[in-house]
Amino acid sequence: MSDQYTMEQEEIFSKVMRAGRRTYFFDVRATKAGDFYLTITESKKFTNDDGSYHYKKHKIYLYKEDFNEFRDNLEEMINYVIDEKGEEVISERHQKDFKRENNDVAETVESNGNADPSNFTDIEFDDI
Repeated sequence: MSDQYTMEQEEIFSKVMRAGRRTYFFDVRATKAGDFYLTITESKKFTNDDGSYHYKKHKIYLYKEDFNEFRDNLEEMINYVIDEKGEEVISERHQKDFKRENNDVAETVESNGNADPSNFTDIEFDDI
């Protein structure tokens, strides 16, 4: 039996989730004994200075005996983050192509890149 045939038989069900530079792969695989387990792979694309690119991958193997506890912990962590910070993705502001809906901050910077001091409020350390 070829390795390719064995690999194809191992992969039972797969889903892909693209998220910007990251791609997540969810794969149900079979053990040699015929039981199932889950692999979650994060693949992140990096571009080199010369324009070529490479991927870094991180993989988690999750076995059936850990499913319930893993799901409970994941759900608890997700709920905590949403309860504390909401669903807005703050980090999008730091992306190169982020377009701000409100130009208040952009208006405070002159065309030469220096901040216009007339648009700022004086604050004393005693005020903090």
